[in-house]
Amino acid sequence: MLTAQSAPAHLQFDFCGEPIQFDFDLTPTPALLAMLTQESILAFYDSLNNGGYRQVVKVLREYKEKQGSDDWLFYQLIRQTAQHISPKANNYVRYTLFKWFFLSKTGYDAILTISKDRVLFYTRCDENIYNIPHRIYEGKQYVCLNYHDYGKIDFEKDQFETVAIAVPGAEKVFSYKIRKLPEFRPADYRVKDLHFSYNENDYHFKVKLNTQVRTLFNNYPAVDYESYLNIPLSRETYRSLIPMLKKNIKGMSKRNGVDYLMRFTRYAFLFERDTEQFGSEKRLSPEQTLLYEQSDCEDRVALFFCLVKEIYDLPMIVLSYPNHVTIAVQFDKPVGNVIVYNGNRYSICEPTPQKQDLLLGQSLPELSKVSYEVAYVYIPQKK
Repeated sequence: MLTAQSAPAHLQFDFCGEPIQFDFDLTPTPALLAMLTQESILAFYDSLNNGGYRQVVKVLREYKEKQGSDDWLFYQLIRQTAQHISPKANNYVRYTLFKWFFLSKTGYDAILTISKDRVLFYTRCDENIYNIPHRIYEGKQYVCLNYHDYGKIDFEKDQFETVAIAVPGAEKVFSYKIRKLPEFRPADYRVKDLHFSYNENDYHFKVKLNTQVRTLFNNYPAVDYESYLNIPLSRETYRSLIPMLKKNIKGMSKRNGVDYLMRFTRYAFLFERDTEQFGSEKRLSPEQTLLYEQSDCEDRVALFFCLVKEIYDLPMIVLSYPNHVTIAVQFDKPVGNVIVYNGNRYSICEPTPQKQDLLLGQSLPELSKVSYEVAYVYIPQKK
């Protein structure tokens, strides 16, 4: 039984300010049975592979090559493409298989697992990714891209079978590292007012932010510190914030300038734990921290790290305690409580609001005897 009659179709939509459009044949596909099987999925794959989706794959490949987009952002384009062709609400399994097909046909090593009427979609990834399932298949690590749609699965109770379909050329390893954000249209930004006080002076900022960033990172998992700390700001957000910060600290010593950035990060935003705001752990990128009204210690560390890196480019280390994350900066002359790591002396710069107003170089008294891990070390590249 076929789910659709073959017919030419034209698809056009906007993705992060870039028009996406292509013509294709709406190829009839085998109906997916209530109980998924290797055979039914192979038949579905063959119908797409032999049908009219070559132009869709071509446009996707051309977009990635032209934009140089990172894998996670490219996957968001694939999600939108699948949604326009086969809406998620109409048939979730079909929508998921379209995503798997497009990711595989654009060169990524991806697999499916099935259990009764559920399908999990994995892609090969060699990085440390947290809070989502991963599995080892033929000696390689794969991480799940659609687990969030099911909420929670008991993998001991429900056994999932791997669907082995060899897709020629599907060998790329997926990376969650993000080196640049899309070139959003300036008209798509809105202005957010931020303010804080420093040395009895009030500072006001009108930061340009794009809510599409929130959408792009909606299901972005917890990644290692190196990956999420180094997610850059988008162009318009950068232009609306960094030059103003540089102007405000002009004439300050490096120490006072970092203190200014620390207090901006600490007091320009409200505090809220991720479990209260999102229901689970979620590490926000610097731009997400600017977007949301509340943020926690890891989010403040990310924003502070970004500001210090962009303005001063100083060596930094991230300190992870059992219930807190903070950051320390290396100055020419250390300030206050010193953290010695690999022979270098770093000064604590607490970017998260606390009960007491901690000065530059002061750490939380209750952490003085608590062990910590140096979770990330940033050493500026010589220019």
